[in-house]
Amino acid sequence: MKRVISIAMIVFAISVLAACGGENSNESSEELLSLDVEFIVPESVEAGETVELKAEVTYGDEAETDASVEFEVWETGDEENSDKLEAENHGDGTYTAEYTFDQDGVFEMYAHTDAQNLHTMPKKEIVVGEGADEE
Repeated sequence: MKRVISIAMIVFAISVLAACGGENSNESSEELLSLDVEFIVPESVEAGETVELKAEVTYGDEAETDASVEFEVWETGDEENSDKLEAENHGDGTYTAEYTFDQDGVFEMYAHTDAQNLHTMPKKEIVVGEGADEE
């Protein structure tokens, strides 16, 4: 008889714990929001021209005003020799930096963005002058 009572108490305890666990998970579940970056640069520029690199950062539907944004620029095929630029935070979810392309070529760039314990790095390409040399 003691064995039946012990088993009944164990089953009851497991039921109570499972019910409590279910309630807590429903109450504490939060909607997962995404960190989105619209990376805005022209498609092409002339050599020697200074351009604005711009990132518009949102977290969910809200402008993210406390992100860390660093632009990285390199000529296609030469990622080892990249230039890194710390973006200026304008306090409204926009981040900018200026960059001058010294020579013709095809360049690639990342907008490394950190906010809300998330990291994203959208990539863009820009053609400078005549673009890549053809051999």
